[in-house]
Amino acid sequence: MNINIRPLHDRIIVQRLPEEEKTTGGIIIPDTAKEKPQRGKVLYTGQGRTTEEGKRLPMEVKPGDEVLFGKYSGTEFQVGEDELLMMKEDDIYGVVN
Repeated sequence: MNINIRPLHDRIIVQRLPEEEKTTGGIIIPDTAKEKPQRGKVLYTGQGRTTEEGKRLPMEVKPGDEVLFGKYSGTEFQVGEDELLMMKEDDIYGVVN
C-alpha cells in the first residue's frame, strides 16, 4: 500500500488486522456484534520524539511490526477503501512476536 502521508515525530500509521469470524466453540459472530480489532500492522512511522534538549529518541516500533493497542486509540481515516489509524507510539501496548 502506498499513501501520500508521512507521520511526524512519534506518530505511526497502523492498519487493523481482521479478527476471527468464529468463536473457539464454532459460533459465527454477526457483524453487528463484532468489536473493532485491537491488533494491527505498522505501515509507516515518524522519525521519533524530540526531547526538550533537542535530542531525537528513536522509535521502538518499525514498519511491518504487529502491535496491540487500546480500543479507542488513534484517529481513524480512510485512504481509498482502506481504513487506517494514526496514533502516537505511546498508544501501543506491545509488539507481537
